[in-house]
Amino acid sequence: MQPYRVTVVIPTLSADHTLWECIEGLHRQTFRDFCIVIVDNSGERRVDRNWPGDSSRERVTVLHPGTNTGFGAAFNLAAREAPADFVAVINDDAIPEPAWLNELVQTLASHPEAGSAASQVRLHGESNALDSAGMLIAADGASKQRGHGEPPANFSQPGEILLASGSASLYRQTMLAATGGFDDDFFLYCEDTDLGLRARWAGWTCRYVPSAVVHHRYSHSAGRASRLKAYFVERNRLLLIVKNFPAPRLVLALFATPVRYLYHLMAMRRGHGTAARFQQDGESPWTLVACVIKAHLAALARLPELRRQRRHIRQSAKITAAEFNAALDHFNISLRQVAQQ
Repeated sequence: MQPYRVTVVIPTLSADHTLWECIEGLHRQTFRDFCIVIVDNSGERRVDRNWPGDSSRERVTVLHPGTNTGFGAAFNLAAREAPADFVAVINDDAIPEPAWLNELVQTLASHPEAGSAASQVRLHGESNALDSAGMLIAADGASKQRGHGEPPANFSQPGEILLASGSASLYRQTMLAATGGFDDDFFLYCEDTDLGLRARWAGWTCRYVPSAVVHHRYSHSAGRASRLKAYFVERNRLLLIVKNFPAPRLVLALFATPVRYLYHLMAMRRGHGTAARFQQDGESPWTLVACVIKAHLAALARLPELRRQRRHIRQSAKITAAEFNAALDHFNISLRQVAQQ
């Protein structure tokens, strides 16, 4: 494969019309030194089967792992197959504006201390509402989109943030090599938070680039609230706090967790938040409870491996626990706000 400065990775499962709109947006980029690698996780070669006859395959490679490897594993596979100075990832249900890639590349080129750059991700079809301007983290390790639902004008200034949303971001290859990239075991959800926290331990920062605009169909692939999402979000939250949180903060997270659950219950009764949407989509609250219990049991079963990963992260850390905690405190979101989003 011809080397390019940037590899743009698009993991896809459905390979429907949104993927072609995403590719068309990439073909309109002002920055041209990049290739596109689509990872077809369908196991059915849906990308090849569904490819529109009028859609260009210029600089596009399609990888077929043969099964659904998950988001992080798909990214890692593409990064290995098409190495580049920078590796971007974009959801198959997101459409980048023409300057998107150029703005991200120029930002990382100007900030050698930054291992990643976050886009201004707007809700598709909404004229004045953000999906994310990076990510925030709560006391129990739950992560949420910074600025979700707010006007883009409120987040018009570039600067350092905690970490980037995996829906549309750019990563420096040297940072990926130092951290090992995404954790394949996460499969779906929170893998961007885990990578961002490990990068922070390794001494890298993250930049927010408001001029790198993407329009995202929020939760188009996995649904806005589903059993799948509830299980993986909760399980992976537990995995990332055991791996990344300093011991006192980890203990605090365990006590904060039931507090967040209480806020979810209160928000659900008022018809607000993720728990309410779960119920509105026809699921029983007891199904949600079952997903949470299953997630905790799954995380507990992985404890020996998580402890090994935790030791490795701390032994190779380039910052102190106090510096790590300061970053999390600066870019925090309250447990109540998590439940209400």
